[in-house]
Amino acid sequence: QVQLVESGGGLAQAGGSLRLSCAVSKRTSSTYPMGWFRQAPGKERKFVAAINWSGSMTYYGDSVKGRFTISRDNAENTVYLQMNSLKPEDTAVYYCAAFSTLGGSFRDGADVRSWGQGTQVAVSS
Repeated sequence: QVQLVESGGGLAQAGGSLRLSCAVSKRTSSTYPMGWFRQAPGKERKFVAAINWSGSMTYYGDSVKGRFTISRDNAENTVYLQMNSLKPEDTAVYYCAAFSTLGGSFRDGADVRSWGQGTQVAVSS
């Protein structure tokens, strides 16, 4: 069972930055593709970013391209989401996710094997 613990959420002003961290606690030697999703109040959870196991491939949702960067440190079992040029519409609960694989529908949450508990991000205008 993969356990994920997010941290780093909080309040930021529009145009500011935040960095989210996801600590991965695992009982196997597997290294998973990882990702971030977010859910705004009253809306469905949406894909934000994903990264393959080695960190050589990254994927982003259209609304965050060029502003957010996903990265990972496998030695530290940690995944990061650097969020720059924040906008009020980035306000949401952000969830870390561990994938079994990055198949054709990973942006829809397919193949997610574990979710974190979520961390709140609020961006004021």
